[in-house]
Amino acid sequence: MTNKLIKVICVICCMYTNNIYALPDDQDQPIYITADSASINDATGITTYKGNVIIKQGSLLIEGAHVDMYRGNDGVEKLITKGSPAHFRQLPNKGDPYSDAWGKHMVYQVNNQKLTITKEAKVIQAQDTFTGEKIIYDLDKSIVDAFGSNSSNQETSKGRVNMVIQPKKKNKAN
Repeated sequence: MTNKLIKVICVICCMYTNNIYALPDDQDQPIYITADSASINDATGITTYKGNVIIKQGSLLIEGAHVDMYRGNDGVEKLITKGSPAHFRQLPNKGDPYSDAWGKHMVYQVNNQKLTITKEAKVIQAQDTFTGEKIIYDLDKSIVDAFGSNSSNQETSKGRVNMVIQPKKKNKAN
């Protein structure tokens, strides 16, 4: 399959899965961070956290071995997380299951709500699973683009994108 066809299939599949929007009040909540060490550079606006980093804000959870937080005039703009793997979790809507993402490298762009997961990327939404070498979420539009690689990798079945989409449950009429 061509990359364009794979992209179209991913978009169609995502139309039938839960949205990955954050709870509306997540960004209004305080940010709690724990780590083994932190280095703050006020001149650049970059704070580096190392060692079992855990970041929580409302339903948002980010875990990794190393996190670089980029702050601008309006607050946090970007988080770059590394781990074996790093983990991203967020509750899309009240009453829905959490959406989880894993990968060795993640870039979360807060302002435009994009999450890019690379190196053994995996996403679970409800009971649906996506794996690939790179997955890009547009959280505002609920669009997922998944990409394979040319290298041999068991998690991505030799470089291919893999998806498991569960059938929608039908309501039984009485």
